Amino acid sequence: MTKVAATAEAAAAAASADRQFMQLALAQAQHAWDLGEVPVGAVVVKDGEVIAVGYNQPIGRHDPTAHAEIQALRAAADKLGNYRLPGCELYVTLEPCVMCSGAMLHARLSRVVFGASDPKTGACGSVLNLFEQPALNHQTTIEGGVLADECGAFLRQFFVERRRAQAAARNAGQS
Repeated sequence: MTKVAATAEAAAAAASADRQFMQLALAQAQHAWDLGEVPVGAVVVKDGEVIAVGYNQPIGRHDPTAHAEIQALRAAADKLGNYRLPGCELYVTLEPCVMCSGAMLHARLSRVVFGASDPKTGACGSVLNLFEQPALNHQTTIEGGVLADECGAFLRQFFVERRRAQAAARNAGQS
């Protein structure tokens, strides 16, 4: 096998793994949906193995920091016994916000992979890119758009159903 073919094969394998881990993050997002939370899910991977998962829970936990990413980072840090997570990758269905991006930088993740972009609060390039700040002493690689259509459709469907339920409740209250 030529060097170019080997490189292409490795890239295809990495892309396949990214899709697989994003599917697992989508499964976590379903847990959030089932609880009435905005359906965002996250998975932390080290050496090709899932070591922690998380899903949005700020409403149920009465905790504004209980985003999927934070939940997954806390679980990973607990499992590894270290607040630093070098060599770990985080997969999340929605582009992280500033709070979550800051936590990821402090955790020293090697890579963050997200699905759908967030044009309102995204801190990986949509509104700003916290990870591009040259003054930071740790650099994390960012990759967006993995299963973006599926992740975006999942979120849109949640909000369509939520608006439909709210309209039905308003109409029931008027009769």
